[in-house]
Amino acid sequence: MKLDLGLLILRVSAGLMMALGHGWGKLTGFSTIVTRFPSLFGLGSKVSLALAVFAEFFCALAVVVGFKTRWAAVPVAITMLVAAVIVHSADPWSKKELALLFAVPFITLFFTDGGRFSVDSFTRAKGRR
Repeated sequence: MKLDLGLLILRVSAGLMMALGHGWGKLTGFSTIVTRFPSLFGLGSKVSLALAVFAEFFCALAVVVGFKTRWAAVPVAITMLVAAVIVHSADPWSKKELALLFAVPFITLFFTDGGRFSVDSFTRAKGRR
């Protein structure tokens, strides 16, 4: 029970902070941000930003409710690792640190799953009936 409550708090807090603090701004300001967003891995700025929005907003919200938690956490963790290691490679530690701090809970959720208080748990339980 304590573990499940801890996973709920981790999912909801990290997911909402990511979705509302980072993803929502990119989603709603897409057309203005795209002109200054870095082109990563030769994908172009538009595709790179779209992937960031997918991870930071849509996948983060999936994590919040615990829907396909492990798989939804992967794009967010990758996006944060890319931000820390590539986008902010020349920046001081303080710029890299935030992205790494966000990566940790999503990596943790990949290994633990969403816990009992998640859509995943509800659908698993429903399938056993």
